[in-house]
Amino acid sequence: MSLLAVIGWVALALILWTHVGYPILAFVWSKLLPRRIEQADVEPFVALIIAAHNEADVIEAKIENALALDYPSERLRIIVTSDASNDGTDELVERYASQGVELVRAERGGKVNAQDTAVRAIGDWPDVIAFSDANCAWEPDALRRLVRPFADDRVAYVCGRLSLRKADGTNREGAYWRFEVALRGWESKMHSVTGGNGSIYAVRRDTYAFVDPRFGHDLSFPYLMVKHGWIATYVPDAVASEKPTTNLGDEFRRKVRMFGHCWLLVFYGRMFSLLRMGPVYWLEMISHRLLRYASGLLHVVLLLASIVLAFSTGGIWWLILLAQILVIAMALVSAKTAARFTPFALAQYYVLVTLATLIAFYEALFKGIEPVWERPEGTR
Repeated sequence: MSLLAVIGWVALALILWTHVGYPILAFVWSKLLPRRIEQADVEPFVALIIAAHNEADVIEAKIENALALDYPSERLRIIVTSDASNDGTDELVERYASQGVELVRAERGGKVNAQDTAVRAIGDWPDVIAFSDANCAWEPDALRRLVRPFADDRVAYVCGRLSLRKADGTNREGAYWRFEVALRGWESKMHSVTGGNGSIYAVRRDTYAFVDPRFGHDLSFPYLMVKHGWIATYVPDAVASEKPTTNLGDEFRRKVRMFGHCWLLVFYGRMFSLLRMGPVYWLEMISHRLLRYASGLLHVVLLLASIVLAFSTGGIWWLILLAQILVIAMALVSAKTAARFTPFALAQYYVLVTLATLIAFYEALFKGIEPVWERPEGTR
């Protein structure tokens, strides 16, 4: 077997592992060897921090949603941290001061900087800090359910389940997200989650980490908690909902930004150091995170190897090449015709996400990633 054939087979195996093999392993593991987390109806002191930048159109609904949570008001502080909003968001928040809602103003520096500013402002009062976005709605019992795993002294980080409402346009994020949510549940039972979501999560106050604002909490917090000997878990019945981006164009730009932050974590965050992480969680991180981020690079390697090997040795390499061409063709048909037929739309989504990993890789290496961004259209 030639060196090129070995490279091609390795690239194919890694792609299939991250998208098919690893999810199967995680599912089986979660059924046969589940990690048990103690849960109880605890009521720690909670500071709920809502990050906002120019959210005047949704901030009142979000505050009303937070005020309606089924949680003792004397054990809950609701704080809106404004990332230099200039559209009237701050003034709207101040109307709720009489109901105990607090406003923290931060200089423009992105979501994490705004969250850090609020954490510094609240000091050591809360036992738990919960976080939410301005454009999502929590179920009334979401906070109660979110804090239940903190009854287990091993748990430092908990994320809830984000439910995406049906998109108005061509975006197929919902189908992908349902798979991702299921995988998150299986991972939680293997060891710990490898990623959270910014709409609904919480950490113990004494484990909060001030990370590079470009990293974000979704990916940095779970692995940092595990590295320090804690558990990062997932509660599927703590539910928040939000509207996804309207179409694939918006989703593509969001994915490029998201994967840019992922690559920064790979380059500078020591994300995959085996030290103090343990073999099971290291397997999760490599399989679900590093290989997923590198899927674009792996696809390029596989495509180039397939072209050369199909014409030089033929056989199965023609089938592998034709399979890749078929997926690309289905994606192009969906893009040209706005096809609603699920296999074509999913192929388009997969190709765009794969392309986003490549563009993000380039930007992280050569252009730099900023901690601030503008909100995607159609998500409010």
